Amino acid sequence: MQIIIDDHLYLREIKLADADAVFSLIDQNRDTFRVWLPFVDYTREVTDTVNFIQSVINKNEDEKDFVFVMIFQQEIVGLIGFRGTDYTNRKTEIGYWIGSHAEGKGIVTRATKAAIDFAFNNLDMNRIIIRHAVENTRSGKIPERLGFLFEGMERDGEKVNDVFYDLKVHSLLKREWQK
Repeated sequence: MQIIIDDHLYLREIKLADADAVFSLIDQNRDTFRVWLPFVDYTREVTDTVNFIQSVINKNEDEKDFVFVMIFQQEIVGLIGFRGTDYTNRKTEIGYWIGSHAEGKGIVTRATKAAIDFAFNNLDMNRIIIRHAVENTRSGKIPERLGFLFEGMERDGEKVNDVFYDLKVHSLLKREWQK
């Protein structure tokens, strides 16, 4: 499955053939990513990425969390996807990361907007959440730009490298997005 955003950017559902490129991107950005992303230190070799991708694609339909590679100018530059999708209550969380060489081009904002459209229109979600560490201000600009409501803090919400970070929690409802 692909979601075309513009002539230079599209999302494609992740597949096993992406493992080398995704691992390489993580490895090249390891020092930057490991500050905010808990999985980085557990991703030591390409087989760790293969195992992640298999865990995504092997889920049952009623448990599926869609994960997409972000492809900008024919290069995988990051991932965006859903996690903790609750089909009964029609809610999900969006997470994203991008290589430092691709930052500052509006890629994540445009990809997140496309993921929101997909969640509301194709998955019939009613609520989307974005959480980020308080100190991760770059990541926090995405939900602000896209009209998410700040709901509050999740104290010590995520542990990264033996440090607990408070998380800002933002949400968007389908009826708010349709306006």
